Amino acid sequence: MSEPELQSEYETDYEVGQDNVELWGLDLHNPVFFLSAALVMIFAAGTLIFPGVTGDGLKASQNWALANFDWFFALVGLVVCLFCLVLAVSPMGRIRLGGMDSRPEFGLASWLAMLFAAGVGIGFMFYGVAEPLSFYSGGGSGDSTPLGIQAETGQARSAAFSATLFHWGLTPWCIYAVVGLALGFFAFNKGLPLTIRSAFYPLLGDRVWGWPGHVIDLTAVISTIFGLATTIGIASTQATAGLAYLLQGTALAFTPTVESQILLISVITGAAIISVFRGMDGGVKLLSNINMGVAAALCVFVIILGPTLLIMTGWATHLFDYARDFPALTNWTGRTDTGWFHGWTIFYWAWWISWSPFVGMFIARISKGRTVRQYLSVVVLAPVIIALVWFTAFGETAIAQFVSGTGELGGGLQATELGLFHLLDSLPLAAITSTAAIMLLVVFIVTSADSGALVIDSITSGGKTTSPVAQRVFWAAMLGLTASALLYNGGKDVLESIQAGTITAALPFTAILLVCCLSLFLGMRDELNVMKAVEMAEEDADPAAAE
Repeated sequence: MSEPELQSEYETDYEVGQDNVELWGLDLHNPVFFLSAALVMIFAAGTLIFPGVTGDGLKASQNWALANFDWFFALVGLVVCLFCLVLAVSPMGRIRLGGMDSRPEFGLASWLAMLFAAGVGIGFMFYGVAEPLSFYSGGGSGDSTPLGIQAETGQARSAAFSATLFHWGLTPWCIYAVVGLALGFFAFNKGLPLTIRSAFYPLLGDRVWGWPGHVIDLTAVISTIFGLATTIGIASTQATAGLAYLLQGTALAFTPTVESQILLISVITGAAIISVFRGMDGGVKLLSNINMGVAAALCVFVIILGPTLLIMTGWATHLFDYARDFPALTNWTGRTDTGWFHGWTIFYWAWWISWSPFVGMFIARISKGRTVRQYLSVVVLAPVIIALVWFTAFGETAIAQFVSGTGELGGGLQATELGLFHLLDSLPLAAITSTAAIMLLVVFIVTSADSGALVIDSITSGGKTTSPVAQRVFWAAMLGLTASALLYNGGKDVLESIQAGTITAALPFTAILLVCCLSLFLGMRDELNVMKAVEMAEEDADPAAAE
């Protein structure tokens, strides 16, 4: 190894697992594992014993965060987008995760499938119908339209799709991409543990192995657990409601309740544990590929049997509207739609940020061998294209049914969790497509829980990627327990409880994310200088080869 290559690695005496404690055959990082587990159990126990007190506390924390830090959530989202653009177009874009000789472990199709399943699958299913329709009709969270536009107008139709793409487009995936890039870069290129604290080595040095690093990892774990619990809670609510809707009028008919949702979470947590035992290839990869195929088939079905011409012509129109409205939707000052802004945009930003350690680490683990430019191009742009196709197909179909008075959606969005099933009920083969949708939701929950357990275990084992399977099983169970606690705490106001928990947990990690951008820039600047030094040394050693 040449001298410049030696300098590309950080000099540290820290070894992965040196602070770990072996207990009952487990390999646990002290104190991150114990503090994380204790906080999750205390929250779950407190919620189950004192649901009213916990609920009031979460809502008070949410109101305080929205009143004082809505601007901060919005600002960080904008900064992260600009930062990704700078990295992609700068010379840093040619840096390869794992070194210049590294090559990808997964093919492009499997890579995309896992990105989709882990990052947005559940949200697409839950909000694909609900968001465009509620923005157009003026219903939904915040009880208003985006930017205060009058409901049920041509302008409202344009804003409905631009706002939906705003929530599911560049910003969330730039957030995911930055965290994933930081984790992958410092682990694969700098030889540091695959854990959140490693991303702060350029700023903190060896102090990342002490309490500053413990706090960073602990914050990431708690944020991730609440972000994933939000996703699992939302998906179980929709799956239970869909199953009840599908079975109404039969001998198996039932009324969806919080108890039935918690029962479903318990069953799915068991399935996630089985997936954990099967490993990455036999679990997450296999399920992701299956789900990608079924989701694509469902989307094509809606495109063909929905208002096909509106959908096909809508892609270009909605993309243009998204670009046009991006500055206004990003702005956080002097807004007339504060209720909508807090209820939708800030909740989403908090959700994406709380998810970012999970999705970021998962993306990092499957992206080794990609250049920074290729990584950002695919991780950021491919999901935007998928979101454009999906939300246009389901959103245009939902609005068309609303305008024409067709089916349940003809009377508006009556229940967010039933929007997808009401849409499918007005199309042919409703029983088959609704069953497929429920299966999609269940598998998305399983892959999210399995992937989330993998990521949380990596953080709480000090960056190890080969820790005992029992540890991942433990965290899969903790995810199910936290989601159940949030649902139980919410009662009839399930979504409000989930939102409150997400925004409260995400605020501390939002500050960490902002600092992470600076640390990543410093680390990649150092790597680029090393690459240039190596190239110059090679040219000096062999001028003929350089020519």
